[in-house]
Amino acid sequence: MLNKKVASFIRQHRLLRPEGRYLVALSGGADSVCLLLVLKQLGYSVEAIHCNFHLRGEESDRDELFCRNLCDEQQVPLHLVHFETREYAQLHKVSIEMAARQLRYRHFFQLCQDLQMDGICVAHHQDDVAETVLMNLIRGTGLKGLSGIRPRQDFNFVSNNVSVSPSDSQVLHVFRPLLCVSRDEIEDFLNGIGQKYVTDSTNLVDDVMRNKMRLRVLPMLREMNPKASENIVETAENVAFADEYLERKVEDDIRGLIGENVFPEASTTLSIPIEKIENEYVLYRILSRFGFVSPQIKQIFARLDAPTGTEFCSETHTLVFDRGCLLIEELEKIPFRELKIPEEGIYRIGEHAKLKIERFHREDSFQIPREKHVVALDEAEVSFPLTIRRLRDGDRFRPFGMKGSKLVSDYLTDQKRSLLEKRRQLVVTDSRDRILWLVGERMDDRFRIKDSTEQVLVLNKE
Repeated sequence: MLNKKVASFIRQHRLLRPEGRYLVALSGGADSVCLLLVLKQLGYSVEAIHCNFHLRGEESDRDELFCRNLCDEQQVPLHLVHFETREYAQLHKVSIEMAARQLRYRHFFQLCQDLQMDGICVAHHQDDVAETVLMNLIRGTGLKGLSGIRPRQDFNFVSNNVSVSPSDSQVLHVFRPLLCVSRDEIEDFLNGIGQKYVTDSTNLVDDVMRNKMRLRVLPMLREMNPKASENIVETAENVAFADEYLERKVEDDIRGLIGENVFPEASTTLSIPIEKIENEYVLYRILSRFGFVSPQIKQIFARLDAPTGTEFCSETHTLVFDRGCLLIEELEKIPFRELKIPEEGIYRIGEHAKLKIERFHREDSFQIPREKHVVALDEAEVSFPLTIRRLRDGDRFRPFGMKGSKLVSDYLTDQKRSLLEKRRQLVVTDSRDRILWLVGERMDDRFRIKDSTEQVLVLNKE
């Protein structure tokens, strides 16, 4: 009966392929022993992996020996790994529980890669789902937390780090075929075939939240309703369906706001029209990808009428209100530093650009450059050393072709430049701090080539 139930669940959720090869996480407890035997009886090609975390002394060694003997009896290949879990937890400053999780999943991933397995099967069951939903509810959660544990989960690895868009070779596929059965059903199955298992003594002490939920809360709920666990699981499945639908709707809304490119290149600015922002959750889904945390996002949403110049920063990005838009841009990894230029030559500016300065004698064949990244100046009007720096408040220049001066900020506003673009704007000044060139935009008319010009200074931003 249990075998048929699990087989039906596997088909319903398209978890395992008949021709696939799978690892089974085998602890020696009732759940994992049941999983191994059921998958083997259903005809799947399985191998077992047992992790000894060395946390329970002789009991840990007992569990390992049991798994060895079971796999020998069942003629199932067994892979053993030993972890110094406490040392890892201290080194990485994480809890013992988190250390064990990180160690085993990284090893699962590597073993699947080495053995060319299609994924790993773990023995979560219905009661685990009910416990997880109730714990998440107590802590406070959203729809995903109320969805419980899903039948399939993919973990992305690139050198043990999460990847944004991994290839299949960087993914650990985790399958949970026993989510359709309860702990009681598992024990009944094992008792029915006379199969022994081991019990982790730490699971019998209600000293942590999950144990309290398992040993005290769920039994109390079952007294009120024998189907309490089953009903919680069914509710979690309904929430999961609703969450999947909402996710598709949210993704459509995100594309409506910012297009397909949710992760812009570091050199680009993401612009979100404020008038189109109607839902805080959609804004959260966008901004959280750039390091902004929930309290910041709540504040941003509450202040969508904030004036131009209002700014918020995450660890990686800055967000600025600018003329009806939210502008998001990656923070500079290396802050720009102004550079003194004593003479002609090639100078590195920032991470990727160079400024080339050359002096030419003006001849009849000399052509004034028209490209925006190059400018030709009357060398006689320029006094070294030059400086290349960022725009400052109050900077003025005389745009080429004009007689009067103008604030650079006003000029850039007229050119429809955003607040972040203004901040990035570079200028080249001479020793008297006169702006020679608004880099990539326009030169100052006072330094233009005249009929009397003999020597030309050419500035080229490469």
